[in-house]
Amino acid sequence: MATPLVDTQGVETDASPLAPAPSSGASLTHRPGRWIDGWNPEDGAQWTSVGRPVARRNLGLSVFAEFLGFAVWAVWSIVVPHLPDAGFTLSVDQMFWLIAVPSLVGATLRIPYTFAVPVFGGRNWTIVSAGLLLIPTVALALAVQNPSTSFGVLLFVAALAGLGGGNFASSMANISFFYPDREKGKALGLNAAGGNIGTAAVQFAVPLVIVGAAGVELQRAGWMFVPLILIAAALAWRFMDNLSHAKSDPRSYGVAARSRHTWIISFVYIGTFGSFIGFSGAFPTLLKAQFPEVTVSIAFLGALVGSVARPAGGWLADRLGGARVTIAAFAVMAAGTVSAIFALRAHEFGAFLASFLVLFVATGAGNGSVYRMIPAVFRHGITDDEQRARRAKAAAGCLGIAGAVGAFGGFLVPRGFAYSTNHTGNIQAALWVIVGLYAVMAITVWAVYQRRGSRFGSTVI
Repeated sequence: MATPLVDTQGVETDASPLAPAPSSGASLTHRPGRWIDGWNPEDGAQWTSVGRPVARRNLGLSVFAEFLGFAVWAVWSIVVPHLPDAGFTLSVDQMFWLIAVPSLVGATLRIPYTFAVPVFGGRNWTIVSAGLLLIPTVALALAVQNPSTSFGVLLFVAALAGLGGGNFASSMANISFFYPDREKGKALGLNAAGGNIGTAAVQFAVPLVIVGAAGVELQRAGWMFVPLILIAAALAWRFMDNLSHAKSDPRSYGVAARSRHTWIISFVYIGTFGSFIGFSGAFPTLLKAQFPEVTVSIAFLGALVGSVARPAGGWLADRLGGARVTIAAFAVMAAGTVSAIFALRAHEFGAFLASFLVLFVATGAGNGSVYRMIPAVFRHGITDDEQRARRAKAAAGCLGIAGAVGAFGGFLVPRGFAYSTNHTGNIQAALWVIVGLYAVMAITVWAVYQRRGSRFGSTVI
């Protein structure tokens, strides 16, 4: 009997890793609206003859659309430190609110966006989700033209950027349906890394684009996206496909929610992905506040190295175990944070930047390793087919829940910085709290998944 599997993004399949893939070469049926019937990436002949080119085409366009989604999600991270240059007068607390609220909205949208692909089709939802990005970008362009725009309006417009945060979930869900189990990891890693790099790209591009003849023209940070969004939507309409077999099971979230491992892993993912998205959002503002003599355009390096490190973390987890790599990532993250604290005290920009880059690399590696832990955790101790099917659903739901919960870290980190600054005059207290949380998270992973006396014993998770 075939063994249901859960890939690294939680999609349940019926292929066994021990059984050869079928090689019938079943034909595909194309219907109007670019719907494909009969898609089966586990069919070796079909995959080799026609499947792989179709999957690669959809992957490439998905990466482009998700890249824009992440860029829109992060655009306020680089707009905020330039608001005073454009004539806006905001408190430190208000600036950190503008950085934090897109992450709050984006995290909330991740679960409904996951279900959109089975309901509307991957191609159709990519067109819609890309088109929706016009709302936050045009609103941004209009709102920042007048320095008298109220903080309430700015906060609402920043919240709209959260639409870009939901794109990750739907993009990953869509691509997982296109690839066979043996190639899912690489494809989804490329898709995730391509999206994450959107954060670095927008932090690099906006400082270059907003400088005009009249000085800082922040509206350009919004208008620059419009042609790219239209191109992404047009390419998706013309070249992407909908798969009729792409279905997800909403019950998997209920099964996952009843497992304590879902919430343990979600807590841990706040530490890795939450740190990545939270520090990425706050980094430009931190640089301008702490080292005003340095251009904030250099902030893109953090998000860039963190994005590139994510696939490397998954690769290491495949070989050493996800729990071990995750614990090591937290240790490096804690060391990088402590180093950044001492660099702030000495006002040493080089040491501060180096510390944060080390921190970003570790967050990226931790993102990859935590996602690799999930299938291993839920497959442990399976004894029969009924249990296997139940665990597969739980793992699928856990991936979705952890992805959404982890993104809330992007809200917590900037708000922590704001609280620390308001009550102590600097961010060092918040950074010490973060170091403590990293220690708690590392100990949690060790106690639950690595300790020899635990339920998992000597199993490599």
